[in-house]
Amino acid sequence: LDETAGINASHASFPSDGDHDAYRNQSISLNLSHSFSDELEVGFNLLDNRGKSEYDNSYGRYDGATGQSLGQKPYTDYTVSSASGYVDAKLNDSWQSRLELGHSENRDTKRDTLSDDYSAFNTYRDSVNWQNDLTLDEQNSLIVGGDWYEDRFHGSTTFTENSRWNRAAFVQHRFKSQWFSTELGLRRDQNQQFGGQNSWSGTLTVPVNPDNDLLLSYSEGFRAPTFNDLYYPDTQYSNPNLQPETSKSYELQWRSQLTDSTRLEASLYRTDLSDAIILDAGKPQNVASARINGFEAALKQELFGWQGNLGLSLIDPRDRDSGHTLARRARRTVNLDLDRQFDQLGLGASWQAISSSYDDEANRNRLGGYALLGLRSSWALNREVSLSLKVDNVLDKSYARAKYSYLGESQNYREEGRVWMFGVTWTPEI
Repeated sequence: LDETAGINASHASFPSDGDHDAYRNQSISLNLSHSFSDELEVGFNLLDNRGKSEYDNSYGRYDGATGQSLGQKPYTDYTVSSASGYVDAKLNDSWQSRLELGHSENRDTKRDTLSDDYSAFNTYRDSVNWQNDLTLDEQNSLIVGGDWYEDRFHGSTTFTENSRWNRAAFVQHRFKSQWFSTELGLRRDQNQQFGGQNSWSGTLTVPVNPDNDLLLSYSEGFRAPTFNDLYYPDTQYSNPNLQPETSKSYELQWRSQLTDSTRLEASLYRTDLSDAIILDAGKPQNVASARINGFEAALKQELFGWQGNLGLSLIDPRDRDSGHTLARRARRTVNLDLDRQFDQLGLGASWQAISSSYDDEANRNRLGGYALLGLRSSWALNREVSLSLKVDNVLDKSYARAKYSYLGESQNYREEGRVWMFGVTWTPEI
């Protein structure tokens, strides 16, 4: 259960937007699994989130009778739920097979306290995934399978397309020897709305010595826009003309075990995107041609009983036609995590620093950089029950991840300040 009186998310807009925007969320999750033998396991997963979220609409509500924009107190009643079940079976010494069925729902109902405005937008997905792991010999193995899903839409607005399916088949070959190892994969997607697409991937791993590995990889991607991207009721946040995004990625990675307690990974990569789906002032748009050059490094260190993880990301995300930086992508990010376990007591801290970015594709509206500190602790009462306490944004920093426009001026959407969260986790042995 998560409930807050909220904050005033917007600065300048209608007087009715000056109230705090409350948030309420009720969540339950259930994960069950049972092993009938060493060769057969079945499981079931359930997740249900539902609640109410208030927000500000700086554009107001258009009144056809007067031709004016009036203030609102809008809110959304939402439900996000999913259920899935699987069977995982070892059919013989060389064949492991897993079949998973799933269903998910995302239901949004928008209302306004000051008027009778109402809109519903509900999406549903049924899915099937079947994966087979085949051991051919000591050096060769295969992963073969397929997946299928169908999306359906129901809402207060009628669209020409209210359902679509996507089916795919995939195969991956793995080879491992003393001198090198390889992975080569192919996936074929057939989308009812956007047609077919082949996606290739490959990785070459070369052990330089017992403590260092060098990896070269290539992968292709295909991402169809979601129903929310295409048809969300408010045209400010949807675009029915979106095309699927395709990508090609190249990566050089180095993995090193520096000492028994220190591990370093570093990567150089480049991603070329066609029809990249980006948010431009909150609305999804296609960028004809974009590329992202990046460097990432991760250092894992154990020191005096503390587990430390330091991450660095440097990227240059560009629209290749305009030369502008892609919207809402920070060029520099640093993450630091420290954790230690004292018998039943666990302590931890996180620090994240994010550089400035732009809220729009034209690079006119700049979002400032920020740094956040978080603290956490846990206490194991017994083998089944544990308590946790978490504090986010300890220093109560003001920052923004997005902007909005009011009377021709750009304003920041406020984010929450210091947040406390207490949790109880029960893991029964059945």
